[in-house]
Amino acid sequence: MQEEDKPLILVTNDDGITAPGIRHLIKIMKTLGDVIVVAPDSPQSGMGHAITISDNLYCDPVTIDKYSKVKEYSCSGTPADCVKIATQEILKRKPDLCVSGINHGSNSSINVIYSGTMSAAVEAGVEGIPAIGFSLLDYSMEANFDHTTKYVKRITQSVIKNGLPMGVVLNVNIPKAGEEKIKGIQVCRQANARWEEKFDKRQNPQGRDYYWLSGEFVNQDKGKNTDVEALESGYVSVVPIKFDLTAHDFIRELKSWNIDD
Repeated sequence: MQEEDKPLILVTNDDGITAPGIRHLIKIMKTLGDVIVVAPDSPQSGMGHAITISDNLYCDPVTIDKYSKVKEYSCSGTPADCVKIATQEILKRKPDLCVSGINHGSNSSINVIYSGTMSAAVEAGVEGIPAIGFSLLDYSMEANFDHTTKYVKRITQSVIKNGLPMGVVLNVNIPKAGEEKIKGIQVCRQANARWEEKFDKRQNPQGRDYYWLSGEFVNQDKGKNTDVEALESGYVSVVPIKFDLTAHDFIRELKSWNIDD
């Protein structure tokens, strides 16, 4: 890519193409490069890295903002589907960057595993595209995204300038807008936390059991420099993550078990 060329930026999310978070992200990305949007036609939160293999997949051009010149496509599939179909069927060349979000709600710690937002970014990383997933710690569809602009822009510009190592994507979480200003950005690690879940069992009018999943987020990490700690302290957290799930530090011990004999 020549220096005078604008980067080609693919924008996607998991809350759906009309969600306020992605609309705000599109506005930011338009100031940084040439933008194309491929996003789900309906909310896909919690889909993780699911892909569509047992149903038809549709991807149609849409006009969400009639005053915008950005090309947008509404996809019937998952966030990972959106990245796959964008890179293989819609775009004429590989994008220089993929940004996913801005998600309505946290994707810090263990949430990264379940997140459709982050799975879209990871899918881009799998395809060799530098990628960032952005999330705001506010689940409301009326969330205020104004304070996210400078942080999203600064982090995106840094990735455009410096690139990312192959196999690494960034997980960025931003505190909710409030009375206290954000203190800055912290590069940190993923906290060791989990959901303590429970199911609320009920019956429908026909007598069939059904369940509502609920739970409580529990941070088990007493260490420092975690994303949860950063967010609780008023910082934007930036965690580099890898889609290589190999426990490299355990390979030697596992070999010592002689399970291959």
